[in-house]
Amino acid sequence: MQLREESEKEYVNQQFESTLDSVDRAESLIMSAAEAAGFDEDDLHKIGMAARECMVNAVVHGNRYNANKKVHLQVSGGDDYIKILIADQGEGFDIAKLPDPLAEENLLRHSGRGIFLIRAFMDEVDVRPASPHGTEVLLVKKKSVSE
Repeated sequence: MQLREESEKEYVNQQFESTLDSVDRAESLIMSAAEAAGFDEDDLHKIGMAARECMVNAVVHGNRYNANKKVHLQVSGGDDYIKILIADQGEGFDIAKLPDPLAEENLLRHSGRGIFLIRAFMDEVDVRPASPHGTEVLLVKKKSVSE
């Protein structure tokens, strides 16, 4: 799993246990990296929401809280963007088979909106199978251009 290009600064490269405490710690590291990269308050909120949702998905749906499985987090960035890679060791899933959270029959469901929200908050989202198993999600947020 290679995320960082040579011109990028690496902020985080770490493994986490499959616990909700790890979600909090990872979110804190991601937010610190995004602040250090100079993102504004609005973008920081979006990055935090998307990264937290992605970490929760990795722990809960990917690894299913399995103590033997880890979540890998890598955060890097350039002058005008940040990349967040979150990889679990679960069974993987087909993103095309996720139900549409905006479909009438799904509006009152308590789950199923995570990927939708992640896509809404980030500029790029790439969900792909990890090797040899699991799922990798790459999130990219570009800095807002002030006018």
